[in-house]
Amino acid sequence: MAERSTAAVDVADNSGDEPLTAQADQSTADGVAQNREWDTDIDEAQGSGGTDGPGKVSPPELHSGHKLAGRYRLEECVTRLDGFSSWRAVDEKLRRAVGVHILPADHSRARAVLAAARSSALLGDPRFVQVLDAVEENDLVYVVHEWLPDAVELTTLLASGPLEPHDAYQMVSQIASAMAAAHREGLAHLRLNPNAVLRTSTGQWRIRGLAVNAALRGISSESPQRADTEAVGALLYAALTQRWPYESDAYGLSGLPKDVGLIAPDQVRAGVHRGLSELAMRALVNDGATASRHESPCTTPEELVKAIGEMPRIRPPEPAFTAPPEYQRTTYQQGSYGRPAPHPGVTQPVPAPPAPLQSRTGKALKWAVSALLIAALGLGSWQLADALMDHGDKSDDTNKTQTTDGSDKNSKTKPLKPIAIEGARDFDPFGDQSEKPSDISKTYDSSLATYWQTDFYKGANFGNLKPGLGVILDLGKVQQVGRVTVTFVGNTSVELRAASSDAISEPTSFDAFTKVADGSGTTVTLKPGQSLKSRYLLVWLTELPLTTEGTYRGRVADIKVTG
Repeated sequence: MAERSTAAVDVADNSGDEPLTAQADQSTADGVAQNREWDTDIDEAQGSGGTDGPGKVSPPELHSGHKLAGRYRLEECVTRLDGFSSWRAVDEKLRRAVGVHILPADHSRARAVLAAARSSALLGDPRFVQVLDAVEENDLVYVVHEWLPDAVELTTLLASGPLEPHDAYQMVSQIASAMAAAHREGLAHLRLNPNAVLRTSTGQWRIRGLAVNAALRGISSESPQRADTEAVGALLYAALTQRWPYESDAYGLSGLPKDVGLIAPDQVRAGVHRGLSELAMRALVNDGATASRHESPCTTPEELVKAIGEMPRIRPPEPAFTAPPEYQRTTYQQGSYGRPAPHPGVTQPVPAPPAPLQSRTGKALKWAVSALLIAALGLGSWQLADALMDHGDKSDDTNKTQTTDGSDKNSKTKPLKPIAIEGARDFDPFGDQSEKPSDISKTYDSSLATYWQTDFYKGANFGNLKPGLGVILDLGKVQQVGRVTVTFVGNTSVELRAASSDAISEPTSFDAFTKVADGSGTTVTLKPGQSLKSRYLLVWLTELPLTTEGTYRGRVADIKVTG
């Protein structure tokens, strides 16, 4: 195996991360374990002071209950080392839990930490744990970030075993895409390890500490893209094998045997997905050497994303169905069909009444009367049928029943005709900018391979930023609209809204459109409840699907209008 880059080794060869301070009671221990910053080298954790030597920089004297900026109340110190401390805190203004990194304003890394935090906050990508505040105040520098009590670290997930292939595929896809987006903005992580990767209760993968964790520890790299790519490869390797791909043990995982070198994941553990195994090796061996099985290495997150896209999609496992319980006959009382017994499980027999005595003469009379009635009914029915047939022969052909096969001009059902869409534009009355206007024509180009998409959001309901957005269709003139069929990429909720038939120009306000139908799915047929005439229609998206990148985004592949 070729030697890996020095920058990558500095990031990846961490031996165990330990907290120096743990003051949480049992009621908060689980939440703290999911959010603590346990990514510190043992040698660094056992040292005193900071990079300038022992005793030169001391951590600020803070305690539980201390308030920063009059709103962030410190609750528990989860890490204290190298001149800074990390806390679980409460934002009393917004009444939510947050995390806070604190260091003295005269710390040698204070300026770098502030700059990294502010750059990370500007990215605004929901796949990263968001920086909420970065302040210098009262001789302190502190960075406030999101606290995710429902999230679980990859370290914790791997404690019980490797991930399933689909979960590992989702993890590497989302993490690689997120890091590619960060590097496009000039941001690197350089401390990407199992403690920095979280999975939320919705299955989304989040990354914490972008740029900030490295700045807190004074880590830099001459090849940041290669270092982060190798780190993603190490995460995938650990997810597939439950082993750390270096000789030293780290993050609760055993390292590889010494003097053996880097072994492919499918050679470490049986049953490992071969495609994912090769992908991990391509990301780990990215210093120009040839990876296993003659695959080209991935040296940047962007190349890793491309390699993932070229793989066959790994489907989730089939859900396990439990067999239904065996059918049990319900006990009913005799003589009272459909009514349960008065006591469950107990049948109370009811004696049948004795049959009445009938003489032979009575039986014969009964059968004779029955035969006469049947004969009379038969004769009457034959006469009635003959009369009706005779009347039908004399009827005019114009009174016969009409068929509705679509070929008859008098048929009640008329075939729908397609209505051409003359133009369209994106409509975002509650936002501050257009969303992909150059792709709007792809919504009616009759091709399902192309689509118009929205920006990404943190939640299905547009991150609670607005009630929706959509596409305005111009039909060229006022027309009778029968239905609108919309095809999406992913399950999407949508409303059909229409402008008044009196509108002489395209409306610019949301209130000018009236809701006429709604639905959800990947292909939705929107049919107005009553006759609709309009020139301008609004396809209004109200709930977005979750994408493989871990964000919520609407994609409209095709719209067809018929009248």
